[in-house]
Amino acid sequence: MGVEKGSAFLLKVGNGDAPVTYATVAGLRTTQLQVSGEAVNVTSKDSGGWRELLSGAGVRSVSVSAAGIFTGSGGETRLRNHALAGTIDDYELSFESGERMHGRFLVTRLEYAGDYNGERNYTISLESSGPVTSL
Repeated sequence: MGVEKGSAFLLKVGNGDAPVTYATVAGLRTTQLQVSGEAVNVTSKDSGGWRELLSGAGVRSVSVSAAGIFTGSGGETRLRNHALAGTIDDYELSFESGERMHGRFLVTRLEYAGDYNGERNYTISLESSGPVTSL
């Protein structure tokens, strides 16, 4: 796989319909993805002094954070409404290679900021709820 542009790493929010369609969250300048897995230690006296971990066990999660300038888009409005209501919804992350990741996420943080002579900007954090699939 070759080098990919950061500008092609997009966060999209679902429209709430079935089947779900996604709208790109406009104005984002940075997007970050973190995949985490909790290790389950199964070391015993038979391990020869080496730690052993149980494959496929533990809690897995995906965290997304992003920052950008406020544009007033429909995707931004959906994010704000989800943050205020504590609603879990469908999201998609897409990459320049065409790879996509789908899952349900909760908006855990939404911050707005702006200087008197600058643009209004925002940062968001999302945490996965349930499986996240890669397509």
